Amino acid sequence: MAFLLKNTLSLALIITLFWSLPSSIFGQNCGCAPNLCCSKFGFCGTGEPYCGKGNCQSGPCEGQATPTTPGSGGSGSSSVSGIVTQSFFDGIIGQAAASCPGKNFYTRAAFLNAVSAFPQFGTSGSSVENKKEIAAFFAHVSHETTNFCHIEEQDGKVNDSYCDQTKAAQYPCAPGKKYFGRGPLQLSWNYNYGPAGKALNFNGLGNPEKVATDVDTAFKAAMWYWMTNVHSVMNQGFGATIKAINGALECNGKNQAQANDRIQFFKKYCADFGVNPGVNLSC
Repeated sequence: MAFLLKNTLSLALIITLFWSLPSSIFGQNCGCAPNLCCSKFGFCGTGEPYCGKGNCQSGPCEGQATPTTPGSGGSGSSSVSGIVTQSFFDGIIGQAAASCPGKNFYTRAAFLNAVSAFPQFGTSGSSVENKKEIAAFFAHVSHETTNFCHIEEQDGKVNDSYCDQTKAAQYPCAPGKKYFGRGPLQLSWNYNYGPAGKALNFNGLGNPEKVATDVDTAFKAAMWYWMTNVHSVMNQGFGATIKAINGALECNGKNQAQANDRIQFFKKYCADFGVNPGVNLSC
């Protein structure tokens, strides 16, 4: 009986202490207020047990920047969604004529959805670096689509199958399919459609048209190409991004007018975001 009483009292004491703790520390699995940290055990609070290095899952963790969720629709000026506002997006697509096929196709929501699938885009550097990357992305998109007017390539080569036979063993071209430019960055060639489809879980070789008919796939394909081929050269200047996208046709003095168009868009968007475009703008 004494043993049972002792254990009952101990349990009562534990329960009392548990409920006497501040309510702010609770919130299992988190979802904490912005000023609270989510501990490794899934509770909200402040101080070393919640915000300390090794103890903190999210929130104002010590020793790191407060995590953001790109594409979440938040209004924070440092997030991708806070930089690419609806007003900024509309400022681009608003220049497209009403007859443009892209006018009712491209949306900011689809762009942010693509960003959420590639969380390193526009978030992995300093605030200035992030804004320059976003400006660079939209500079190329604006050039490639003529301010979101076009969904498919318009330069007269759409009759070309864009099937590189040297890559056909790995990325076999499907009968009757053409791999000309589609989407915000005009994804082209079988060796891009193949791996893009694999990464994004659609049949890129068998159904390349999806990049021009499904806006989420269109932006994700563009983001896939960017993060695979362009993101890593941003620190070399805007000229390096031109080389990564269309260097064979626009670098070393070739089609300088086309390269200049991209550069002018980049300068404009950098000005919109309040950052200096830097050097090495041309390739």
